[in-house]
Amino acid sequence: MVDIIDMLSEELGISVKQVKRTVDLIDKGNTIPFIARYRKEVTGGLDDIVLRELYEKLNYLKSLEERREDIIRLIKEQDKLTDELLVKIQGAKTLTELDDIYRPFRPKRRTRATIAKEKGLEPLANMLWTKSIEDVEGIAGQYIDEANEVLTVNDALQGAMDIIAEDISDNADYRKTIREYIYKNASIVSKGEKEERSVYEIYYDYKEPVSQIAPHRILAINRGEKEGYLSVKVDVEDEKVIDLLISMIEADKEEFTKEYVYMAASDSYRRLIAPSIEREIRKQLTEEGEEQAIEVFAKNVRSLLLQPPVKDKKVMGIDPGYRTGNKVAVVDQMGNVLDTAVIYMTLPEHDKDKAKAKLLELILEYDVDVIAIGNGTASKETEIVVVELISELEREVLYMVVSEAGASVYSASRLAAEEFPEFDVSLRSAVSIARRLQDPLAELVKINPKSIGVGQYQHDVNQKKLADTLKGVVEDCVNLVGVDLNTASPSLLSYVAGISNTVAKNIVIYREEQGGYKNRDELLNVKGLGIKTFQQCAGFLRIPRGGNIFDNTGVHPESYEAAKRLLPMLDYTLKDVEKGDIRDIDERVTKIGIQKLAEELDIGEPTLKDIIEELKKPGRDPRDELPKPMLRSDIMAIEDLKPDMILKGTVRNVVDFGAFVDIGVHQDGLVHISELSDKFVHHPMDVLQVGDIVIVKVLDVDVERGRISLTMRDVKELN
Repeated sequence: MVDIIDMLSEELGISVKQVKRTVDLIDKGNTIPFIARYRKEVTGGLDDIVLRELYEKLNYLKSLEERREDIIRLIKEQDKLTDELLVKIQGAKTLTELDDIYRPFRPKRRTRATIAKEKGLEPLANMLWTKSIEDVEGIAGQYIDEANEVLTVNDALQGAMDIIAEDISDNADYRKTIREYIYKNASIVSKGEKEERSVYEIYYDYKEPVSQIAPHRILAINRGEKEGYLSVKVDVEDEKVIDLLISMIEADKEEFTKEYVYMAASDSYRRLIAPSIEREIRKQLTEEGEEQAIEVFAKNVRSLLLQPPVKDKKVMGIDPGYRTGNKVAVVDQMGNVLDTAVIYMTLPEHDKDKAKAKLLELILEYDVDVIAIGNGTASKETEIVVVELISELEREVLYMVVSEAGASVYSASRLAAEEFPEFDVSLRSAVSIARRLQDPLAELVKINPKSIGVGQYQHDVNQKKLADTLKGVVEDCVNLVGVDLNTASPSLLSYVAGISNTVAKNIVIYREEQGGYKNRDELLNVKGLGIKTFQQCAGFLRIPRGGNIFDNTGVHPESYEAAKRLLPMLDYTLKDVEKGDIRDIDERVTKIGIQKLAEELDIGEPTLKDIIEELKKPGRDPRDELPKPMLRSDIMAIEDLKPDMILKGTVRNVVDFGAFVDIGVHQDGLVHISELSDKFVHHPMDVLQVGDIVIVKVLDVDVERGRISLTMRDVKELN
C-alpha cells in the first residue's frame, strides 16, 4: 500500500500526507462529496474533481496490485519465479507491463512453437539461439523423426525457428521497445470506397501519425470501421522495426546462429508481434479517445445541470407534435401540475385560431409567465404560433426553446408512471419540459445522463466507465447546490451523499406521513438511515422554513455548536442571520483574525471560512450567480440569416472540434475551434462551457443542409 500512496502522490502532484489521509477517509466509507465539502482540513482542501481522479486511480492501482500478486502466485506454482523476475514484476507500473512479463508463462493454446516442442525440437532451438553453429544442417539432421512427422532437415529447422520466434515474441523488453517505437513512428491509415456516400468520406483516404491523431478522430474512424465504411490499419516500415528487434537480440546474446535467428526474428515480428501490438495500440488510442470523450461529456453534463433555474415563475410546457398534436402542461412555481391540454396547430389543416384560444385561456387563467417549447418535431411551427400569440398579449410573456433530449425516455419510464399515473406518456413529457426550465438539475436527474443531449460519441465509449463518471458528476452537482428536504423527489435525493434509492424513498414516505421535516435531526427517524448515512448526507439537505436557520445552510450539524459560538464573538445573534443582517461579517472577521477565531472555536480555518460564507446567505443557490437563461419574445428562421450578422446565443454543446450555439433558429450553429478566439485555443472547453451566453457572427449559412457556421473572433458587441 505504501507504493500505491507514493504513486498517487507522484501522478496527481499532491503530497504523500494528503493522499494517505484521503485514502484513509475513502477506506472508512466516506463519500467524495462529503470529503470534499466537510473534510478540507484532512485532505488539504482537495476539490471533488481531484478527489474523483484520486479515487479512480486508487481503484486502478489496487487492481494492478491484485494482478501483480496473481502473477507472482501463478509463476511460483510453475516453479519458475527467479529473483530477477520478481524484481521485474514488482517494478511494473501498468497492467500492460505486467501482461508482457507474464506472457511466457501464460498457458497457451497449441501453437506452431508448442507443436515443435512436442516433436522434440526444443534442444535444437536452444542450440541455434545460444550458440554459433557451423554445421547447422548436420546437427538438424539428428532430429529427423518420422514418428513425429519431422521428415527433413528443413522440417527440423523450421520447427526450431518457430520456437525461437515465439520466445522472441514473449520477451517483455523487446515488446515494450517495439511498442514505443511503433507508437512514435507509425501512422493510422484508413481507406474507404470513394463512390460510397457517407459521413466518413474525409477518412476514405486518410493518414495521420499515431502519436498526433486527435482522440475524437480515432473514435470517428472506429465507428466508420464498425459500420463497414472504412478499413483501418497501423502502418509502419516493417524492415526498420525488424532491424530494431535484431539489434536488441544482438545486444542480448554473445552467440547465436545468425541466419536462422534472423529469419525467426523476422517471422516473430510479422506473424506474432506486429498483429498483437497493432491491436494494443488501437486499444490504447481508443481508450485515450474514450477518456477524452467521457471527460468532455462529463464537463458538459456538469454545466447543463448547473444551469440557473427560472425561479418563482409559472411555466407552460409544450411538447410539439404534428399528427398527435401539441401536448401542453401548466405548472406552478413549485412545479406542481395545474392543468393539461392537447391542441392542434402545426399542420396546414389545423385550426390555429382555436389552438391559440386554448393557449390564451390557460395563460390568463393561471397567470403563466414563461412558455417552454420542446425543440423536437414540429418545434418551429409551434414557436411561430406562440410568438404570434404573445405579441397580442397585454402583459409580457416570454418563451424559450428547451432541449427535450431524454424527455421521451423519462416520460415512458416507470419513474414517470409513478410520479404521474393519471397522465399519458406525452403529457408527462410536457410536464418535464416545463420543469426543465424551472429547475434543470431537479428534472434532469430523473433521466440517464447519456440521454440528455450533450457530448459526442457517448454510445461508442466504455459504457460502465461513462456511467460511473456521469453518476459522479451528477452527485457533485446535486451536493454542490443542496436539496430541499421537503420538496425533493426520490430521484434527486438518491444523488445526495450516502443516500441509496431505498433510503431516498423512505425519506419521502416519512415526509408524507409526518407532513414534512422540521429539522435535520428527524432524518434519524427514517427507516434505514443510520448515524453514518446522516453524517454523509445531512449537510447537503436543506429545510428552508424549519425551526433552525442552520438547517437551511451548508453548515454541517457537527459544526452547529461552533457556528452558534461564532455569532456572539462577532457581536451577532441568530435573528441577525435570519434577517440577513450580517453584511459586514467579513470586516468583523478580519478585525479579529480568522486564525484566532478558528483556534478559539477549535475548528479548522477552511471549515470556519465555509461557515462564514453559509451564514451570509442561508438557502443560497450557487446557480443564482450564473448568467440567466435567454428568454425570447420574437422569432427568426435560418432563411433570415445573412453573413456578418451579429447575434446573441446560448452554448448547447461543446465538443473537441468546437461548440454548437443556439441562436434562436432551431438549428444550432457551429463555432469551429479555430473561430473561438483570436488566440490559440487548445480545447474549446478552455474558453466555453454549456450554458454560456455568447455573441457570435454569422460566417456562412447552408439552408439546404441546415448548416450554420459562426465565429467569435473579433466580435465585440451586438448590433
